[in-house]
Amino acid sequence: MAEFKHIIRIANTDIDGKKHILYALKKIKGVSIMFANMALAQAGIDKTKKAGDLLDSEAEKLNDIITHPKKYDCPEWMLNRRKDPETGEDNHLLHADLDFSQDNDIKRMKKTKSYKGLRHQAKLPVRGQRTKNNFRRQKGKRLSVKRKK
Repeated sequence: MAEFKHIIRIANTDIDGKKHILYALKKIKGVSIMFANMALAQAGIDKTKKAGDLLDSEAEKLNDIITHPKKYDCPEWMLNRRKDPETGEDNHLLHADLDFSQDNDIKRMKKTKSYKGLRHQAKLPVRGQRTKNNFRRQKGKRLSVKRKK
C-alpha cells in the first residue's frame, strides 16, 4: 500500500489529503461537485477514498481528466464555458483563465452597452433583483440633511 500524502497536487492546486476526494476536488476553481463526480467516474476512483490515498497514476489520470474533459467524453452541458463568443467552441476553464474570461465578458457587455453591461457599470444588481431594500452600499455615499445651529 502506498504511503499517505497530506497534500496532493492536482490541476496546479494543493488539495488536503485528509478529505474525501469528491469534496477535496472542489478546492480547484472551476470544479463543482457534479464535475468532480464525473471526473472520478471516468477515472474509476471511489468517491469515498481519501485524497491522500490516491496513487500517483490515479492522480495523473484525474489531473488529465480535469484539464481536458472533452477528451474523455464529458457531456457538453457540464462544461463551464459553452459556445465561447470568440471561438464558438465548448471549453472548461480553470483558475485564472476562468477569471480572465469573466472579466473580458463584462468588458464586452460594457463596450456594447447592453443592459447587463450598464448594470455592471453602475454597480447595480444585474439579474433582476429589487433594489429598494438591498444593495444599499453599492449605490454610493448619500449626504444627509444638516440641521440648523
